[in-house]
Amino acid sequence: MVHTTEPPEDALTALVEHGAAIELARGAGEVLLALRSGSPASGRALSDEGDRMSHQYLMAELAVRFPDDPVRSEEGRHSPGGERLWVVDPLDGSREYGEGREDWAVHVALAIAGHPAIGAVALPARGVVLGTAAPPAMAPAAAVPRLVVSRSRPPAVAVELAGRLGATTIPMGSAGAKIAAVIRGEADIYVHAGGQYEWDSAAPVAVALAGGWHASRLDGSPLRYGLPDPWLPDLLVCHPSLAVAALAALAELV
Repeated sequence: MVHTTEPPEDALTALVEHGAAIELARGAGEVLLALRSGSPASGRALSDEGDRMSHQYLMAELAVRFPDDPVRSEEGRHSPGGERLWVVDPLDGSREYGEGREDWAVHVALAIAGHPAIGAVALPARGVVLGTAAPPAMAPAAAVPRLVVSRSRPPAVAVELAGRLGATTIPMGSAGAKIAAVIRGEADIYVHAGGQYEWDSAAPVAVALAGGWHASRLDGSPLRYGLPDPWLPDLLVCHPSLAVAALAALAELV
């Protein structure tokens, strides 16, 4: 007799959730690309329509696939949180999207008991989807650290941290694109202290943690999601080899 060992039910459920996050992020990205290629609109009008269409797509798909789970979306009513909570940003980097740039993203994450357990980040204009099921292999950090910053308003703490670490800075659009750059080995550090919301980082942080990158608050404490208040004051995502130095510098700066 041949005996087979099947994965436990929880593991099978997680496989479905990992796959769903990737499929939904990719699908929303396809919606956004189709809209941008076929619409005469541009700028704010285009990004507003993209936000709306991507949100509707994600909400409809999640309602079918996970009808018992609440969803927190930037474009919808804010769920009060819970043990399981899908956290989505239908269009992270709406300005970049409306300008025809590539540095925008779609975020789909599932927080379980506050932990960003499942996630996918699509970079549709680059044909890339990063997921917690199989994050990219980690490359060594660059000899001179590369720190991604906002294109238009780099936070003072990021500029000061770059000086402390002798890092170069790389201007980039959305938070998802910045964290994805760290995960893909195109940058080494992303730091933000001006305040964001959970949907700005839940999915890329989930992928970063799954791949072994460092992700925390600026004081080193864990990032928590699915809380009643979606406000998230600060975060650090970096190559693990730089975490100690970055946290030590941040302790003096903030």
